[in-house]
Amino acid sequence: MDWIQTIIIAIVEGLTEFLPVSSTGHMIITQNLLGVKQGDAFVHAFTFIIQFGAILSVVCLYWKRFFHIDHTPAPEGSNAFQKLIHKFRFYWLLFIGVLPAVVIGLLAKKSGLLDWLLDSVLVVAIMLVLGGIFMLFCDKWFNKGSDAVKVNEKKAFNIGLYQCISVIPGVSRSMATIVGGMTQGLSRKKAAEFSFFLAVPTMAGATLLDLLDLFKEDTSWATSHNITMLILGCVVAFIVALLAMKWFVNFLTKYGFKAFGVYRIIVGGIIIIMLLMGQSLVMVD
Repeated sequence: MDWIQTIIIAIVEGLTEFLPVSSTGHMIITQNLLGVKQGDAFVHAFTFIIQFGAILSVVCLYWKRFFHIDHTPAPEGSNAFQKLIHKFRFYWLLFIGVLPAVVIGLLAKKSGLLDWLLDSVLVVAIMLVLGGIFMLFCDKWFNKGSDAVKVNEKKAFNIGLYQCISVIPGVSRSMATIVGGMTQGLSRKKAAEFSFFLAVPTMAGATLLDLLDLFKEDTSWATSHNITMLILGCVVAFIVALLAMKWFVNFLTKYGFKAFGVYRIIVGGIIIIMLLMGQSLVMVD
């Protein structure tokens, strides 16, 4: 990957990470359009690691809530463990929410399914269309949430189960977790914010695993050029995501999912037609 490819892919990641359009799917499509070699271990790792760069923008934008510790008294009669959970409840809920993704993600990675999915543009296109059709109607089905509803252990775990669907590129982690939150009675805004928070431990874990795998299997990838590309990709994705996140929350709260659904269907449909006609997505050799 060269500088131009890295910057373009990172911009795409930053713009799409929090939108319900699948950032991984868009990066795979962009990589194919730019002629980036698929199936390469470094390319797979790059795809996940720069997502973590974008996710760090959540910590920056919501730092007061992300580093919040509850100093109010615990309910009367609480034992030592319950008092600890009360104090660090925000992190406890994130821990519960991320558990399903840890199990499913590890199974998908060890089986080789995840790497296979990352190389399939057709899978991305199909899931973009199917997810888009779903999003045309999900506002009517689930738009009964309230800002007054709070996330508890059961709701956090259920949202985490929805997040597991996003192991399939093209589904969108953002869409899966926001819809999951809405099924638990959260408003679109509350569901979107919890989706952002849950992304931090999820992508931190995925990034750590990818880095460990890269160093374990082969360290020949760790050239000064590749490391520079990783740093550049993370920085660009962080900045762009920071700018895009607030816009998305406001847009989603006001207009819902329908516009994103139409976009997904158009993009996915165009790619499927191109593939059925035997045309390659590679525009740059």
